[in-house]
Amino acid sequence: MKLAKMSAAALALVVSVPAAGWAADHRIEMLNKGPDGAAMAFSPRVLKVAVGDTVTFVAVDKGHNSAAIKGGVPAGAAEWKGKVNEEITVTLTTPGVYVYQCTPHFGMGMVGAIVAGDPANLAEVKALKYPGKAKAAAAAMFAEIEAGG
Repeated sequence: MKLAKMSAAALALVVSVPAAGWAADHRIEMLNKGPDGAAMAFSPRVLKVAVGDTVTFVAVDKGHNSAAIKGGVPAGAAEWKGKVNEEITVTLTTPGVYVYQCTPHFGMGMVGAIVAGDPANLAEVKALKYPGKAKAAAAAMFAEIEAGG
């Protein structure tokens, strides 16, 4: 069907079809040293995506994994736990904030967040316990989310 001959109703249907087939793929690197010089870091630390997008955690440096923090995902969303030194890809199907850690380096501040759509559960993930240096890292991460960054 040529676009010029497409009816307004048909065009509206095509334009309104959900973009699930157009989901984006994102990459988060697991590093011994982040771009800002911080030890044990995810880059980027905060990532904004659309619901339905995928994120691949890439072990650029050895000794890291990505695992959802217990209670750190939106209600109804699946948690994940990757193996050390291995990539893991997650699909974010529920709107909200997903907080994750590197299990071996959580206490050293290796924590990150993904915001899929609306950060409706931000208060809940802020209320979780963050050990050691993760407390300050999480505070900076949440400030960035609240600032819209």
